[in-house]
Amino acid sequence: MHFVFDLLQGLGIAAAIGIRPFLPVLLAGVLAADNVGLDFDHTSFAFLEQWWFWVVVLVVVLGLDLALRRRSDDAPELGPLEWALAGVAIALGALEAAGSLADRGYPWIVGLLAGGAVALLGFMATRSLFGRVRRRLDPQAANALPVYGEGAALLAAGASILFPPLAILVIAGLAWLLAGGRRRAGEKYAGLRILR
Repeated sequence: MHFVFDLLQGLGIAAAIGIRPFLPVLLAGVLAADNVGLDFDHTSFAFLEQWWFWVVVLVVVLGLDLALRRRSDDAPELGPLEWALAGVAIALGALEAAGSLADRGYPWIVGLLAGGAVALLGFMATRSLFGRVRRRLDPQAANALPVYGEGAALLAAGASILFPPLAILVIAGLAWLLAGGRRRAGEKYAGLRILR
């Protein structure tokens, strides 16, 4: 049963990282440094609770985020910058999920694979949602979306660390958002075909 809880904890953190990468990594690292909910000491993932790692993640994520904000197009397909951010989220999600399993001596490879997949789910679901919402908002309101994303990511990570079964709700919610976004896109294109 501990394995399932540790896996859920890692997957919840990975899902939160998919939403927005930096704050979930910071929260998991700070809590792990204080041995609250998880502890990466004495594992191969001890660097996850080191301040230098948080600074590296902050610089990379902030750089990609600023570059994405400077772009003027709002293309529906993923460009190189989005793929780079997705890659960072996948790598961080995989590391955090693997670290959560390694904390209690379980094989971390399961966390590495599943964490990367769940981080990708979180990234794709929230990118789809924020893209749809951004198109409906005025520019000033659209600029606040990253703040909501950070809050959602922080809440998802904290809930998953302190009560791992809540990760099921986080992951199910992200899957539902992604499926709903794809369904809406299909309906939109079906309506365009009828008009022709």
